[in-house]
Amino acid sequence: MSLKTLPFTPARIEDIALEYSTPFHIYDEKAIRENARAFYRAFDWVPGGFINYFAVKALPNPHILKILREEGMGADCSSLPELLLARAAGIKPEHIIFTSNDTPAGEFIRARKMGVVINLDDISHIPFLEKAAGLPAILCCRYNPGPLKGGNAIIGKPEEAKYGFTGEQLFEAYGMLKQKGLTRFGLHAMVASNELRGDYFIETAALLFHLAAEINRRTGVRFEFINLGGGVGIPYRPDQDPVDLVSLSRGIRRLYEEIIVPAKLDPLGITMECGRMVTGPYGYLVSRVLHKKQTYKTYVGLDACMANLMRPALYGAYHHISVPGREEGPREKADVTGSLCENNDKFAIDRELPVTSPGDLVVIHDTGAHGHAMGFNYNGKLRSAELLLTPSGKVRIIRRAETLEDYFATLDSRWGLVPRPRDGGGD
Repeated sequence: MSLKTLPFTPARIEDIALEYSTPFHIYDEKAIRENARAFYRAFDWVPGGFINYFAVKALPNPHILKILREEGMGADCSSLPELLLARAAGIKPEHIIFTSNDTPAGEFIRARKMGVVINLDDISHIPFLEKAAGLPAILCCRYNPGPLKGGNAIIGKPEEAKYGFTGEQLFEAYGMLKQKGLTRFGLHAMVASNELRGDYFIETAALLFHLAAEINRRTGVRFEFINLGGGVGIPYRPDQDPVDLVSLSRGIRRLYEEIIVPAKLDPLGITMECGRMVTGPYGYLVSRVLHKKQTYKTYVGLDACMANLMRPALYGAYHHISVPGREEGPREKADVTGSLCENNDKFAIDRELPVTSPGDLVVIHDTGAHGHAMGFNYNGKLRSAELLLTPSGKVRIIRRAETLEDYFATLDSRWGLVPRPRDGGGD
């Protein structure tokens, strides 16, 4: 079971909401740090060292990245802006992995100059990278196991995914890179998303360990690290359990000793690229009830919308909802909606909740990953602020809310759409 608690009292979150205005995302720094430390303790046995490259796409804020860097984490990036965010947070280039995905030459050139680890997505990217930027000292290749490995409901079947090399392409690729003089290599796979079965990741480790041993046997390539990918899920629903990291690590260690050590590939670094399980449970979208509507059913209308959290509308994803100060009172069944002009702009459908009234605060749980990061401006919606609840209990703003000036900033100035300070709005 997952206890859906809040890191603040009803009175405290009301004070925060009055100071910063809803909606906003707020992150619990203390819990994030404690979770990162537990993650690293679980893998402190790895002979070649362990590092988690935090998936920047989950929560692309340099304040959060700096916290994670202080706890030993690196960054997994897939674009130039993400690379720049990671570097701005002080993450060393050798602790950044750039996972290619239809990458333009200019981004390869910048990644190469930065000295980050480049993770290639296709065998054709080898000559493309070599021509654009030259081959770096270390390269990693992404494996797509196809039908050898089942996917899950979120990420789909590996053989239908656009990512990665086939097995035979990997043998060819590493042989080619060795002939070109490279001596430092990594191997990577990412085949699941938000998976709560720990055994799934142990099976992935077995697949990659056997593959690394076979590549070594056939090509002589010796790997510096194996990246087991991310995808470790979080218990969005109260009746779900989190992945037991200690048990997961124990299973991977057993395979390491059974496969890697006899293959004489020890010591070998093990890396991961988890984002969601690192910060996801420790973020909250705080909103206020604007309207209560009774038609064919009950609607609780918030000042947040799917522009602030799109997962429920996009995936039908469940996010737990609390009403601080009302949890012990009477309950009702309602749809929790936003103000976007789309009928699927709903955070919950037929959810049993405490009875609410306009003005009440509502807290949506588990928005610390793929929450604010997936925001957008459809319908002219402005993206909300991000706040940090520090271990001392103080609150810092780590990203201000967008303004109308921000929204119109990329338009040609001749349109005169930026509001004038004297009237607060355009003509």
